[in-house]
Amino acid sequence: MPSVDVYVSNLADRTVITVVGDLDFDACPQVSAVTDRVGVDDRVLCLDLAGVAFMDASGLGLLQTLNLNAGTHGGHLELSGLQAQPQHVLDLTGTRAQFHLATPRPPGPRDPAAVLPVQHAVP
Repeated sequence: MPSVDVYVSNLADRTVITVVGDLDFDACPQVSAVTDRVGVDDRVLCLDLAGVAFMDASGLGLLQTLNLNAGTHGGHLELSGLQAQPQHVLDLTGTRAQFHLATPRPPGPRDPAAVLPVQHAVP
């Protein structure tokens, strides 16, 4: 069984999906099972990858699929918290420009993310 955790937080203007673990061939079906259930119609889907130290070609394919699906449904995909190795995969494959890379902001006392409970998503 893949060792990846996926968390979903719904905010007023976006849905944040936090992935913790490797984004690889074994884990992608589990992550996809969660992302497939999240509506992206006219919303921002923020994929927080700060907990992903390793990503392979399957992970890249998942990101490209999410990006395409978000655009098709009037939404927008943001990648947040990219670590060195996943960012290197994007650079190495020339796909970095396909994605909007967001700089995560720490939640402040008036930020809804600071008080919103995170739901652990189980496919």
